[in-house]
Amino acid sequence: MRRIQSKWLNVTSESVKLGILLAFVGGFLDAYTFISRDGVFANAQTGNIVLLGVQIAQGAWQQALLHVPPILAFMIGVIVSESFKHPSMQRVFRDPARAILLLESIVLVLVGILPASVPNMVVTVTIAFVASVQVSTFRKLGNWPYNTTMTTGNLRTAIQAAYVTYVTHDRKAATQFRQFSEIIVSFLMGAVIGALLTQYWGTMAVWIAAVLLIFALFTLHNEQEILQDHNNAEAP
Repeated sequence: MRRIQSKWLNVTSESVKLGILLAFVGGFLDAYTFISRDGVFANAQTGNIVLLGVQIAQGAWQQALLHVPPILAFMIGVIVSESFKHPSMQRVFRDPARAILLLESIVLVLVGILPASVPNMVVTVTIAFVASVQVSTFRKLGNWPYNTTMTTGNLRTAIQAAYVTYVTHDRKAATQFRQFSEIIVSFLMGAVIGALLTQYWGTMAVWIAAVLLIFALFTLHNEQEILQDHNNAEAP
């Protein structure tokens, strides 16, 4: 039973429905920090690392150091995500994916409580942590690697799949193209809705992302139950 349970937990954590919700949250959070925190993207650390290098080269050490905390927060998020997979942690949290979703939602609720006067760095670092634990925990869409907090790699995969579908008429490639297109559109819609709600509600708009993560948690739970019932029905 333990082996079967591990299998269906893994399958449902890679589902398309869950990926769509998480991608929406990823786009939402990028728009949220960009609108409410002076044009900052907190999800992806490529920009922070590039700016860190540029400003070190220019001798602007004080400005360069501002990019270090989000990078460190991202690194801590990866460590936290991996720690949830350790056997000792799994004895406490039987399903790391659900624990991570709950952790993310709690952190985002706390972010929404913070007043607009709180320094941008505090919010940016916190969102970077949330993005890190999410991207480190949910890394596959079915059999394919993907990303729920940035979309460049997803776009590349979708276009590659579209090309293969056109040239070879491969059904798996067609499925891959459709699913990754859904993830990309969800990320875009998350950015659109996130921008609109942040302009209207300000810093409290992040609570919408927290609610969506709770929906994602219930989606994961329901799919796990469905798959568990299916496995039990097939068991001798």
